[in-house]
Amino acid sequence: MNKTKKVPITLHNNNNVGHQKHHKKTHHHASLLTNFKSAVMKCASFFALFLSGKRNTQESKVVEDRKSTNKVKGASSSSDLSSDSNKSSSSKLKFSHSYGSSSTSNTQLGTAGNFSFEEICKATAKFSAANKIGEGAFGTVYKGKLNDGTLVAAKRANKDVENKNLAEFKNEVSTLSKIEHLNLVRLYGYLEHADEKIIVVEYVNNGSLREHLDGTRGDGLEIGERLDIAIDIAHAVTYLHMYTDHPIIHRDIKASNILLTDKLRAKVADFGFARLAAEDPSATHVSTKLKGTAGYIDPDYMRSYKLSEKSDVYSFGVLLVEMVTGRHPVEPRRPLSERVTIKWALQMLKQGEVVIAMDPRLRRSPAAKKAVEKVLKLAHQCLAPSRQSRPTMKTCAEVLWGIRKDFRDKTSSHLSHDSHHSANYPHRDAMNDRHKLFDIEGDNDRKFVSA
Repeated sequence: MNKTKKVPITLHNNNNVGHQKHHKKTHHHASLLTNFKSAVMKCASFFALFLSGKRNTQESKVVEDRKSTNKVKGASSSSDLSSDSNKSSSSKLKFSHSYGSSSTSNTQLGTAGNFSFEEICKATAKFSAANKIGEGAFGTVYKGKLNDGTLVAAKRANKDVENKNLAEFKNEVSTLSKIEHLNLVRLYGYLEHADEKIIVVEYVNNGSLREHLDGTRGDGLEIGERLDIAIDIAHAVTYLHMYTDHPIIHRDIKASNILLTDKLRAKVADFGFARLAAEDPSATHVSTKLKGTAGYIDPDYMRSYKLSEKSDVYSFGVLLVEMVTGRHPVEPRRPLSERVTIKWALQMLKQGEVVIAMDPRLRRSPAAKKAVEKVLKLAHQCLAPSRQSRPTMKTCAEVLWGIRKDFRDKTSSHLSHDSHHSANYPHRDAMNDRHKLFDIEGDNDRKFVSA
């Protein structure tokens, strides 16, 4: 009986020992598993941190690369601003623009510009008579050379300049600082020092269109060259009317304000009379004082003092007649019927006597006569008494493009292209160079594109 009582006790003690051993073994395995999991988690965290850092570094590098690429593109874009008449850039250039917009310009005129009077004196050899290249109501224009070799034109105001001319000085600086286009004279800076007021602009080395029409410059302009020049002018004025932040009316489009490079590229100059168009897009005009040059002023503007972009179109019409006839707008020494050139030329057009109206310096080929006839028809539209009846400058550019294309097509089958130009006239391929030279897209629609 005693033996029977001992057995369960012995069995009970053995099970307890086994359980304790099993518990210790299980606890040991759990501890190892925990340590292993902890090590794995630490490794995972380390690798996650490593990969994250590497990815951030790569992303940072991509951002830097993109920034670097943008900088290169920006530099490339800005380098395209140089004009073909003057490739070097002045270290004194004050105003910076995007090529087809004035949004980056916000110039406030103070009492001084970005040139010193000593610099301009040195550049022009103390305003030497040998460097004198022009003169007008505002003052005298001198050719100059800056320290870095940049050629400039310095427009020096007369000492007895009146308030109205002072206003023109500031108006020209303000206008030029807002614009930049291949066919517009470029502003380099200005100077106000005591009674000295000087505007420093791009030097254009081949005189004015008027000088070439008079025969005092060059070897004479053939009709192909005159069409090229007319298109350049139309592009420049279209840019002023449509592609600036605020439309600009030049108000003094005339042959003496059109400068030519040695490659016969036209550049519109002299913005002393320029005026901002109406701020309200729906407005048809802006009321202002009468300014301009006799013979070029829009009669509608002269009568009503209401100025609009179509006033420039009228002046352009006068200029077109001037270009194909070679005459000045008013010829006081001619017979009474021929004194007002536009009336005489359009009368010749009406009578079918275009060849009589042609500049005697022009060759009388069938293609040339047809081109002159088309130009006079366009001029007739520009000279419409009512401004609403006149085309836009954009339309003028497109029509002129078509006239030039037809002229070239007709002459190419008979004579070489170069025979229709003066000596040293640069060959211009309308198909390959139209974007670069004339900012025109397409041969069929002749769409105008701002430079």
